[in-house]
Amino acid sequence: MPDMNQNLTCRQALASAFQALSDEAVKAGWPEGDVALALAELAEERVVEMTAKVILEGSMHPQIMAVGGHSR
Repeated sequence: MPDMNQNLTCRQALASAFQALSDEAVKAGWPEGDVALALAELAEERVVEMTAKVILEGSMHPQIMAVGGHSR
């Protein structure tokens, strides 16, 4: 389970860059709602990718060890 303080610190570190990205998209002419939705969808896609990676690595790890692989 992720550390809540670490998550908060990460969010604080990313907040200004995230806001700047959103502001730039709005300045380029995209409606604020569309920008927010696109950013949320991109974030969701990233979470899905990371989750799949964790699941794949977790399911492969015992197989790798069974054939003489090394633990990371």
